[in-house]
Amino acid sequence: MSAVEQASTHGEEREFEFSRRDFERVRSLIHARAGISLNPSKQNMVYSRLSRRLRALGAQSFAEYLDRLERSADGEWQNFVNSLPTNLTAFFREPHHFPVLGELLKSRPADSHNPIVLWCSAASTGEEPYSMAMQAVETFGTTTPPVRILATDIDTAVLETARRGVYTTEALERVDPQRVKRHFMRGTGANAGMARVRPELQAMVSFRRLNLLERDWQIGRGFDAIFCRNVMIYFEKDTQRGILERFAPLLQPWGLLFAGHSENFSQARDLFTLRGKTVYRLATASERS
Repeated sequence: MSAVEQASTHGEEREFEFSRRDFERVRSLIHARAGISLNPSKQNMVYSRLSRRLRALGAQSFAEYLDRLERSADGEWQNFVNSLPTNLTAFFREPHHFPVLGELLKSRPADSHNPIVLWCSAASTGEEPYSMAMQAVETFGTTTPPVRILATDIDTAVLETARRGVYTTEALERVDPQRVKRHFMRGTGANAGMARVRPELQAMVSFRRLNLLERDWQIGRGFDAIFCRNVMIYFEKDTQRGILERFAPLLQPWGLLFAGHSENFSQARDLFTLRGKTVYRLATASERS
């Protein structure tokens, strides 16, 4: 273990030296790599999360780690990016969105040859896309609704959790018990206290890594809805605008964009119009002028 260093900003002893310059360097690197704007108040969070990478690599200081990172292949860059976003999520988070999604699903004629296509652009550990899938099952009254969900995230570690579809029963405490019974299989024995998403639900969702700042998303178009909730808060206004400009042509004319409770897209009124609480539709020609 490296010598204990005195923290420069708070006076507590720390395992690794982590100066304000190191923190600003982290902020610059994560912004360049993932478009994430780290708040200046997040210095302690960054220290806590990235210290694990220093230990794993045997680095003696943040300066050494960041030097190594800039020389490294994509493997450590992905670990770096995975470490910093806050993957706060829950089943049926922002519950007012799901009846709106249900109405959209009911209004759209669809079958197995012409399915409804939804995109969850920040899937995290899977609670959001599986909630979308549950809403589809309940709306159509079948375990095989004509709905396909693309679920993406920049963080490869959380995507692996999402693909497994296994959650603690504590994660389901706020979900209606009838929903849990219908959509999950409870573990027994060594798996007691865990629950797995039913295979029919998992079959509706395709997971893949995607960075919203990448030049070519390669995901096609014609989405009936895009969920991009509590993601834009990490981006500066110009970056938000650029992403919204790319979302608009991917949506069907009747498509909806679902945003997070703290997000406001008033800077893009020529692209999207507020339809309901944090739900947007495409702006009409007259609204764009």
